[in-house]
Amino acid sequence: MASVLETVHAPQLSGVRAVVFDAYGTLFDLASATASARDVVGDRLPALAESWRSKQLQYTWLRSLAGQHADFWKVTEDALDFALASLGIEDGELRERLMGAYERLGPYADARPALERLKAAGLRLTILSNGAPRMIGAAAGNAKLADLLEMVVSVEEVGIYKPAPAVYRRAVERLGLWPGEILFVSSNGWDAFGAKAFGLRVAWCNRSGQPPERLPAKPDAEIRSLAELPGLLGVK
Repeated sequence: MASVLETVHAPQLSGVRAVVFDAYGTLFDLASATASARDVVGDRLPALAESWRSKQLQYTWLRSLAGQHADFWKVTEDALDFALASLGIEDGELRERLMGAYERLGPYADARPALERLKAAGLRLTILSNGAPRMIGAAAGNAKLADLLEMVVSVEEVGIYKPAPAVYRRAVERLGLWPGEILFVSSNGWDAFGAKAFGLRVAWCNRSGQPPERLPAKPDAEIRSLAELPGLLGVK
């Protein structure tokens, strides 16, 4: 794959009519959830955040493979319980605080300015997320992004988690566009792979400078922040 610098200067993507965003880690900053626990867990905060997020993703994949779907709130609760137990923490008040913070996630600083420019250019903007509708609605409202979105598409509409093809297909159905007219944006390399494997055009927002995934379907572009997205689409 081209380097980040090379990708930024790649030819602009044309023919895109809608931009579909992943939510967690792409628009919403997950660190804002665990930050509320710093006063209790101290220097164990990074371990808590890493364990919670990794187990959350593992449970979505395992439930999908096993045909044992539960909504993302339940999965997030279970993942948090595992993370707390792994650190030997038994604190019901802390658990309640952390779960509540998940519905009040802050946005990345680059999110609203980028979405405003895209919307002003006439592009349709949508979220496609593992999150349950209530969770995404609450987070989008708290992050002050809801007014920029045409719709929110949740995996609850198909009963399986990303990267199942049915999830990406649902976004295509809801938008009523061809896959090639949709640009999917995610900070998760595995999610970018799933969307590209399905047939969407993909921009991987590689915020942390991760190496590319060793998977066959590659994104069309790699950016380091959403601030680069309007330029990628030729938006002034």
